[in-house]
Amino acid sequence: MVEVQEGGPAYWRVAIVEDHRLQRLRTEELLTRQAGLRVVHSVETLDELVSWMAGGTPQSLPHLVVLDLVVDRGRDADPAVVERLVRSGMRVLVLSAMASVPLVRAMIRAGVSGFVGKRDTEEDIVAAVWAVLRRRQWITPELASVMAGDAQRPRLSDQEERALVLYASGLTLDAVAAALGVKRDTVKKYLERVKAKYAEVGRPVRTKIDLNREAIRDGLMSPAPLDGQSGAS
Repeated sequence: MVEVQEGGPAYWRVAIVEDHRLQRLRTEELLTRQAGLRVVHSVETLDELVSWMAGGTPQSLPHLVVLDLVVDRGRDADPAVVERLVRSGMRVLVLSAMASVPLVRAMIRAGVSGFVGKRDTEEDIVAAVWAVLRRRQWITPELASVMAGDAQRPRLSDQEERALVLYASGLTLDAVAAALGVKRDTVKKYLERVKAKYAEVGRPVRTKIDLNREAIRDGLMSPAPLDGQSGAS
């Protein structure tokens, strides 16, 4: 269990999980500047955090985990692992650019206390941290809107959505397959189903550029230059 001194800790211990180095360093800097917060560990993946915690003591474990949900080239955050952290007494704040609705809903069921986007202001990120530490909920209006759904938004499975986001971000089919741990042909089937579902709601997509545009429109990813080409590769 995470130890909290009577009347509150002298400082709140925070761990950061973020696979993009510059984002991770900036988040560390931002939180370290806050009086009453101390970043005790900072890693690329949730698995790495869990491994580090295995050798910790109640006095060293974080009170709060600031968590990026999606890893570009690796395993995404596991809701079952997050649920175990929450049950141990930790609070979890998601700081992520990708609003994967199925994954977000799974994290809500796991007990996550807040969601803040990487496009939100640094003031909002800090406010979200303090809100969660004070046992309040935090969710950005943008994510709330995405989760509310849209009649013109296709209902994608978790794997279809992940394949769409990775591929539309510029990865090749082979790279997407490696990231998801599936075969190349399986990724092609996911993307075929994605295209069919978009067509069903009157939003036909044919190319990687089309997929990128619609994924941004649906709040699944942030606007960014597309490195890949329009065709499958």
